[in-house]
Amino acid sequence: MNQMQQMLMQAQKIQRELVKAHAELDQKDYVVKKAGIVEVTLKGSKRVASIKIEKDALTPDNEEMIEETIAMAINEAVETIKKESDAIDEKLTGQKGALPF
Repeated sequence: MNQMQQMLMQAQKIQRELVKAHAELDQKDYVVKKAGIVEVTLKGSKRVASIKIEKDALTPDNEEMIEETIAMAINEAVETIKKESDAIDEKLTGQKGALPF
């Protein structure tokens, strides 16, 4: 086996490992609780799975605060997912961010 074939096989192995690791990440739940009134669950695929709001907080006076709290919780979950995704890429490839394959 020549050197080019070995490099190609190594790249294919890394690609398979990346696909597997990211598929596992996509299935994972990320739960963020904020201010004791909001709980947001996102999948690793960054899809919102659920949003729970404490019933006592649901008053017209709290509308803006609840909206801001939900946004903060979603943003925090997305950032956590991105960090885990980057860590997977860096562990398997030695660099952050998605590879072009």
